[in-house]
Amino acid sequence: MKPLVFISTGDPLGIGPEVTVKALKNPLVQQACQPVLLGEPCSLVRAGFSDRLGRLISMDACECLQDAAPGPTPVGGLISFKAFELACRLASKTGCSLVTAPISKQSWALADIPYTGHTEFLREKAGKNALMMFVSGRLRCALVTEHFALKEVSSLLTKPRVLHAAREFIGALEKLNIQNPQIAVCALNPHAGDNGKFGSEEQNCLAPVVKMLNRKKVCAHGPLPADSLWLAHARGRYDGVLCMYHDQALMPLKIAAKEPIVHITAGLKFTRTSPAHGTAFDIAGKNQADESSMISAILFAAERSKQQQI
Repeated sequence: MKPLVFISTGDPLGIGPEVTVKALKNPLVQQACQPVLLGEPCSLVRAGFSDRLGRLISMDACECLQDAAPGPTPVGGLISFKAFELACRLASKTGCSLVTAPISKQSWALADIPYTGHTEFLREKAGKNALMMFVSGRLRCALVTEHFALKEVSSLLTKPRVLHAAREFIGALEKLNIQNPQIAVCALNPHAGDNGKFGSEEQNCLAPVVKMLNRKKVCAHGPLPADSLWLAHARGRYDGVLCMYHDQALMPLKIAAKEPIVHITAGLKFTRTSPAHGTAFDIAGKNQADESSMISAILFAAERSKQQQI
């Protein structure tokens, strides 16, 4: 029996329906799983969906979206949230994997959804230890902070928060069959603070956490300057990079990655993945979206459903 994989198809006015349908037409995906889609039917049919590609649990809109223009809207936010919420409940109940197509945080806000995005909801409903991480071949990274203004990051970096993220990251790498993983901890400031000249976060928070991890026999290095650290990781020096904020992870990863990037939420009771891109409203409906990251996300989820959950 091929494993069930639940797929919430994202904002109906973004590229989520398109990349989902394109991915489901891929022979590797068809061989790997039995997909169960949750989404708005009009947008999926417009993208080429038919029953032969999988089962659809319909999220009907309160208005017709047949000719709706791409972009953030309250109805798009509400539909994508309801589909994701139900998919999360089904994954929690069954233990099957969940793949989420991109949502628009602006659409969620317009619909008065009380969550910034997927990860915040998952942390509340499916596992308080949820950790945002990304994988592309041998490149792996995780985030200590996620969707925050850059000026807030320093105040969010506490020893317990960084330590928790490091431990969850190590555990996730071990469940990816990496024995005794070595992680590198990114410094927050240029040149790792240069002994306090450019900031004290490295001395007061990050270095003590690395020492605590080492005392627990965890192979952690740093804090190290992000530029040289990422170069070393790309050359195979470390098994993963623990980053302090969003762009410290995603910018170098997207430049260095030679394979599609899969976004993973570690620390849940089930496997959750997603493509590492957004709704791309500017190309929605133009048949220009690249489905490769969605294919990788589905294949990863299908494979993990046969193994121990991350």
